[in-house]
Amino acid sequence: MDGWSPSFGPDRVWDDYLEDTCEKGGALVAALGDETPHLAVHDYASWAFQVPTYDSLLGAVVWRAGDTALPSTNLYTYQYWLSSPSLYHSFDWCLSNEECKGEGNEALPSASGNEVAVPHADLGSEIFVAAGCGGADEPEPYECPAGKGDASNYAAAIYLFAADFTLEQSAGPSVGGVGGELADASTVAGTSDLLFSASDPGSGVYEAVFSVDGNVVQREVIDEDGGRCRDVGQTGDGLPAFLYLQPCPASVSADVGFDTRAVANGTHHLVVSVTDAAGNAVVALDRTLDVENPGAPGPPNGQGASYEAHLQARWKSTPRTRLLVPYGHAETIVGRLTGPDGAPIIGAQITLTDSLALSGAQATDMPGVTTGPDGEFTVHLRAGLSSRSVSLAYFARTGDARPASAKTLDLAVRAPLSLAVTPRTAGVGTTIHFRGRLDAGPVPAGGKPLVLEARSGGGRWIEFDVLRTDSRGRYRASYTFRFPGPVLYQFRVLCEQEADYPYAGGTSPVLDVSER
Repeated sequence: MDGWSPSFGPDRVWDDYLEDTCEKGGALVAALGDETPHLAVHDYASWAFQVPTYDSLLGAVVWRAGDTALPSTNLYTYQYWLSSPSLYHSFDWCLSNEECKGEGNEALPSASGNEVAVPHADLGSEIFVAAGCGGADEPEPYECPAGKGDASNYAAAIYLFAADFTLEQSAGPSVGGVGGELADASTVAGTSDLLFSASDPGSGVYEAVFSVDGNVVQREVIDEDGGRCRDVGQTGDGLPAFLYLQPCPASVSADVGFDTRAVANGTHHLVVSVTDAAGNAVVALDRTLDVENPGAPGPPNGQGASYEAHLQARWKSTPRTRLLVPYGHAETIVGRLTGPDGAPIIGAQITLTDSLALSGAQATDMPGVTTGPDGEFTVHLRAGLSSRSVSLAYFARTGDARPASAKTLDLAVRAPLSLAVTPRTAGVGTTIHFRGRLDAGPVPAGGKPLVLEARSGGGRWIEFDVLRTDSRGRYRASYTFRFPGPVLYQFRVLCEQEADYPYAGGTSPVLDVSER
């Protein structure tokens, strides 16, 4: 997660037990393992979030779960804690000597029992997530015995799944070099360009906002910066939310088009503002101009239609914009469309397009949905889909060239793999045979590379063969045993994500083979 880093305090830090598995849908892990004993007070593992110097922290909510090893004594206690503004100023903690075995649900990261709000009085420039061993420190530090507190054999562990921070930035953007047809021409039609340069000292340059006669008619993200500068929604106040501390570019040279067909013909007062990701704004253009288009905008889209509408959309099962699921699951998108005052926009058509997670794939139209009396809508995606991006858009008037509000969600589907092994009992010189297939397409014409792995005794997985399917996804392989048993081996096949196969990485079922 952006903004988090290993915390190195004045004492010794066991960074061997700091792990970041967020990219794989996991968590930030701070833990003490059971391989060696630990010195009370001195040994801990910690992650820290540092508030940027240009921001102040107004609120924070985290989702966490943890475990500690039992039993304990008055000389030591395995523990984990959340703290701010310093490492030992705890506002949430679990100590084994207080009979706290663990809290939260590691299997359900977004469960309500994992949610912890940072008390306002404890908000500071840093927030810590830590696990360690506490206890006697004098005359010499007590050595905590080895222990196993959770399924990963950690003596103490805390898992940070997500964090929602509300940051305030006081300094805003600056704009210069304003030009283009929209700035200079007395009469405009169609799409008219505005040129400018802009910079921001903190969260970065985000949007150009076009207001006509006091009403916002168009918002344009200036540079999404590869997806970093993209509103992920999930806020109740309609303000944008981001996944990075500095989500948007610090400086841009912009060429933004304004669709004049969004307003009626005639003389209008136009104001163009440039905002940063924190919501600060500066006026780039303030002028009167004439609009002369051959046609007028179409009828309003919905009761309460507005160019300042806010389209909220999320996966029903998670607040994250990216949903990772096994193959064959039917998924649901839920959302709500509101005006600038938060009132629902009723009976509005939401358009949908999707694009396969496949190199060169083009977006295709999907059946749209209509908002209900409360502005809410539901999109049902059938089972058996591949990985894709689903884009939702609301156009304030029929025939508008640009949406008033839009949202994109990503569906990542694990590649489904079958595996059969024969025979399941073998000896030295025995050859076992593997066969199976990728159970979903389209499979590349030249086949898809797969990795065959094995392990014994619960050890680490070892790659021992790379094979390729045929164009129908089928594969075969064999292996001959060379060393005597008895050993119980486990085998699996991996499919790694690639641009020519529209699925996330997947794993076959694990099968056992006994060697005599």
